[in-house]
Amino acid sequence: MLRSQPRRALTFVFACLVILAAAPAAALATTQTATSGDVTATFSFSATSQNTYPAKTLTISRAGVVVYNEPVTSRYCGPTGATQEYCAPGAPEANQSSVHVVDLENDGEPDVIVDLYTGGAHCCSVEQIFSFDAVTGTYVLTQHDFEDPGEEIKDLGHNGQYEFLTADDSFAYAFTDYADSGLPIEILAFASGRFTNVTRQYPKLIAKDAAAYLKYFKHDLGDGEGLIAAWAADEDNLGHRKLVASTLAKYLKAGDLRGGFSSPKSFIKALNKLLHHDGYLR
Repeated sequence: MLRSQPRRALTFVFACLVILAAAPAAALATTQTATSGDVTATFSFSATSQNTYPAKTLTISRAGVVVYNEPVTSRYCGPTGATQEYCAPGAPEANQSSVHVVDLENDGEPDVIVDLYTGGAHCCSVEQIFSFDAVTGTYVLTQHDFEDPGEEIKDLGHNGQYEFLTADDSFAYAFTDYADSGLPIEILAFASGRFTNVTRQYPKLIAKDAAAYLKYFKHDLGDGEGLIAAWAADEDNLGHRKLVASTLAKYLKAGDLRGGFSSPKSFIKALNKLLHHDGYLR
């Protein structure tokens, strides 16, 4: 489906917009807090009138004892220094919390999640996951750039384990402009400090995504390569290679692949190359 920036799928307790008395030129200070069990995470940041965030700090306590207290930075925001100031909390303007405490793996140990936004017209939603390390007694950071599609955190399997529902941004601009690009569904799981692609474990969601893109394509034959490309990726994820090949051949013969490529055959060649590169073809 064509996605806008998604809303969070989970509701968390937080306190935000704590305005400190300061001189007129000073930054607006905000504190957000999330708690689960005996784990409490506090995300503090300040915003300047130029919409930069020069000071961001995450504090995590366990049973009232602080075990983590560090500045929040991200390699996806550029080198440390001035560029880090443009790394914003996920959605401060919407009064939504950018810090959450969730047991992602359903193992009894809550993780701390911090939402960041790198800025730009089509970029970028970053999730930072802080997992407790019993050996060191503190938290270890894992982060992932979900780029323009962003993500929703959902228990898709209804088993207490959470997944990150997103889309493959490598299809953006690959065959047409961004507005006409289709981004096939992508689902990631988090476990043992790393993200894993588990999209193929959810065939019903893939099939639903594929059906939507084929419908959109049929209504946009003048510039539909980006949409049929996303459909092909979904169907290949389902193992339907023969269906993809025959369908593309049908639209090629009908003259319905006529976007910005030099020829319809060159589009199919470029599409198959991307499908191979991103692991859709098995």
